[in-house]
Amino acid sequence: MPGSRSNEWRVFFRRKVEKQVARMPRPEQVKFANLVEDLERKGPLRTEWKNFSKLSEEEYHCHLSYSWVACWRTEDRIMEIEVYYAGSREKAPY
Repeated sequence: MPGSRSNEWRVFFRRKVEKQVARMPRPEQVKFANLVEDLERKGPLRTEWKNFSKLSEEEYHCHLSYSWVACWRTEDRIMEIEVYYAGSREKAPY
């Protein structure tokens, strides 16, 4: 059905990630918003994003720019994605 959103993924992140994103430069904030949109529409495997990699069976990451990254995990059965980190590459939890 046109306009149906039934096959989209639910993407969420906690307040900690909101604060991390707020500290990013504006261009990376825009890229983060684009990543979230891609995750919602296309799911967790975002190979078109720079330095995308699978960290484990359920965890992934990509670079928003040279210094900034985002990490997420998925629950495929319920089509849910949690972005658990967005911030500097140096402090990334992998």
